Amino acid sequence: MRRRELTYVASLIMVCLAFALVPNSLSAQKKDVYVDKKGVMRWGHNKEEVKGFGVNYSAPFAHAYRSAKRLGVDVKQAIDNDIYHFTRLGFDLYRIHVWDTEISDTLGNLLTNEHLDAFDYLLSKLNEHNINYVITPIAYWGNGWPEPDTETPGFSHKYGKGNSLSEPGAEAAGQNYLKQFLNHVNPYTGVAYKNEPNLIAFEVSNEPHHRGEGSEVTRFVKGMVDAMKSTGTKKPIFYNISHGVHFVNDYFEAGINGGTFQWYPTGLTYQKEIPGNLLPNVNDYDIPFDKDILANKGAKLVYEFDAADVGRSYIYPAMARSFRAAGIQIGTQFAYDPTFIAPYNTEYNTHFMNLNYTPQKAISLMITGEVFHQIPRYSSFGAYPANTSFGDFKVDYKEDLAIYNANDKFFYTNNTQTAPKNEAALTKVAGYGNSPIVTYDGQGAYFLDKIANGLWRLEVMPDAIWVDNPFGRNSPKKTVAVINWATHNMQIGLNELGSDFSIEAINDGNTFTPKVNGTSFDIRPGTYMLTAQGNTAQWNRGDAFGTNRLSDFYAPATTVEKAWFEHQPQKQIGSNEDLTISVQFVGPETPEAVQLITSGWRGETIDMEKDGYTYSTTVPADKINGDNFNYFISIKYADNKQVTYPAGNEGLPSEWDFYNNQPYSVAIKSPSQPIYLFEAVEDVADMVTSKWARGFKMVPAGNRASEYQMNLEKLFTPDNENLNAAPVYDFSFKTYILDDIAGRTSDLKQMKKLVFEGRSLNNKNDKLQIAFVLDDGAAYGATINLTPELKAYELSLTDLKPVKTVTMPRPYPSFLPYFLEHNITAPFDIERIESVQFSIGPGLESNDLEQAHGVGIIRLSLQQ
Repeated sequence: MRRRELTYVASLIMVCLAFALVPNSLSAQKKDVYVDKKGVMRWGHNKEEVKGFGVNYSAPFAHAYRSAKRLGVDVKQAIDNDIYHFTRLGFDLYRIHVWDTEISDTLGNLLTNEHLDAFDYLLSKLNEHNINYVITPIAYWGNGWPEPDTETPGFSHKYGKGNSLSEPGAEAAGQNYLKQFLNHVNPYTGVAYKNEPNLIAFEVSNEPHHRGEGSEVTRFVKGMVDAMKSTGTKKPIFYNISHGVHFVNDYFEAGINGGTFQWYPTGLTYQKEIPGNLLPNVNDYDIPFDKDILANKGAKLVYEFDAADVGRSYIYPAMARSFRAAGIQIGTQFAYDPTFIAPYNTEYNTHFMNLNYTPQKAISLMITGEVFHQIPRYSSFGAYPANTSFGDFKVDYKEDLAIYNANDKFFYTNNTQTAPKNEAALTKVAGYGNSPIVTYDGQGAYFLDKIANGLWRLEVMPDAIWVDNPFGRNSPKKTVAVINWATHNMQIGLNELGSDFSIEAINDGNTFTPKVNGTSFDIRPGTYMLTAQGNTAQWNRGDAFGTNRLSDFYAPATTVEKAWFEHQPQKQIGSNEDLTISVQFVGPETPEAVQLITSGWRGETIDMEKDGYTYSTTVPADKINGDNFNYFISIKYADNKQVTYPAGNEGLPSEWDFYNNQPYSVAIKSPSQPIYLFEAVEDVADMVTSKWARGFKMVPAGNRASEYQMNLEKLFTPDNENLNAAPVYDFSFKTYILDDIAGRTSDLKQMKKLVFEGRSLNNKNDKLQIAFVLDDGAAYGATINLTPELKAYELSLTDLKPVKTVTMPRPYPSFLPYFLEHNITAPFDIERIESVQFSIGPGLESNDLEQAHGVGIIRLSLQQ
């Protein structure tokens, strides 16, 4: 045994003795969760329904742990900091798939190493804050992502995920590992995992992909379940049933107590922000085999979910609403970025979540937790858009806003004019931006907590600024977000505090002393006590605040060490439209001015208006001439230094030696010119499809155009994870057009037809339905008959009729609805279009459904 392992065992014995004398009072009352005869998880000590919400978080393992070591970060201190943020967001649940490959050997023996030690520490801190957890002991995969796998000692590394479900040696190792894992005594708590009061349930393994006969699946799962039960654990045991739903009854025959689910309604790895309204994608979490779960008296939990590649804040509570409507009790988002790697978002680039770096999304998760606790299971709120208001909750795509407005709590993710339901009863406020209670011009989250009458605790986070695409190809060498500690104005309009209240900084090292003028004051990040005039309530910095102290605070230091400039010019603009130009700029030095410099011998300089870190100005249509509007953006500093973009060089375009003088350029279009919605050579990379298929390729098409050819051997192929699904003979693909129509809004109404340039493939005629999807999810389209001849096909906009909307990006798991079910009956409105949906399948004769199909597309445009 190595010295490190001897030290670990010694510490285990000492801490076990200590914890035998000092039990955790928060957890001592809890008794094991059980699943009742109706398939509901209940607490053993009070029979109440188990509810909970939180996150996945992986600091003890894999890429996160290695990153901490490379950055010189103390992993345990990092865990303390992040769990503090969990408590501020109201999380009461945690889940992780343990990287068994890092803490086991090839025989499944548990290894007491640095990863297990960090995990033990994490669980002990969750206990201290009364946060419950669900543990998945086996991940069945390597520890590399997004890096290459390292050489790990575990059985999963030896056998691989697929073979771990079929090889006898792997099966034996897995059972041995599960026994030792559940029997492991946490040295920081003195309690074995199998007996942890805060542990709600075990999930055997993460996303097993079973194939073959149901009887063999039952045998395998039963072996794992029996191994766990042999330890004497009374905890419910769950199994993932969403990766092989046709095995649902076979899983339950193995003795499991419930099934686990996930939801990625916007797909994964789009590589940038997905535009448009995504609430239709989360309209419903329909489980078509739910009757089987109910018949087996099984409970349901969500181990992972996220709106991947979405930076906005409105969607999470709607997802929780749909989960509760499906009868799901608890859930955890995937995944919370450890703060030390959040600036780079390297752990999972398609996800991005952290209180400091994604404040609006984090407040949205805070609201989501309330949904899980407040909305009863199997509640129904109708179909979208009727279900955007439910209980004390509201979500709004256009305002990028989620609100929880209860009698005593008021949470919001963006500017809102909604007033709290009962200000006199408020005890908690959390938000971002402005509301009738708080006006704040910073870009961080803030929290107001009532301590006593006339006494409130204020916590303010620093500004978060995204400086690059967080969902793209990421690296520790690429910063996607920065933190800036700045002084901002805040106004708090609580009648209980009145005006001219006092503010005292109380977190360690905070010496800032705000001066209150009425209800207005300047504030910096930190924790403060706000006291109404004449209030004599007694308090101390070290007083308990939930499971924390009043003075507690954590946020990373300012990371703005250089200038960060971001601007994306508009593609085109109508000749009769004004042009609004906005840039984002943050740097160590606040500029004296940010200026728009128009190109040409009559160019002029215009100071742009500042709003936080955004600078903007509007150029009137009568000042825009020619085929293009060209301009530069210059950052002017107090010392008269100027840096001009897009070059990013010091100097001005008018200077003789400013050699890199290529400007930004916006195309100017007359109303009669087409609005191009899809160009194969430019837009294929951003296209989403309803299913993956082989044989797609780009080929030259003459006149400097390219044709994207999509050949499909079959419109329907059985889903290996849902073999009992009814066939859907449809292949659809979608392109987002918001960027294409921006600047041409006044021209849209004059457009009369859709023009599709393309053809059918394989020397036979084919049908293609083309539809606009509006901002409410409704689709309006028509079908064209394609021939093998490459030509232009026209569709009159007056011929567009309601058609089925295919939910794209396709959600995961794959059993979720293919088509959006809605009751929208409003007529087609061209001013509300967001995307174009192309479908092969509608209009086909039954004998054509099983045939091969193919289309080639060059471009799609709107024309007069």
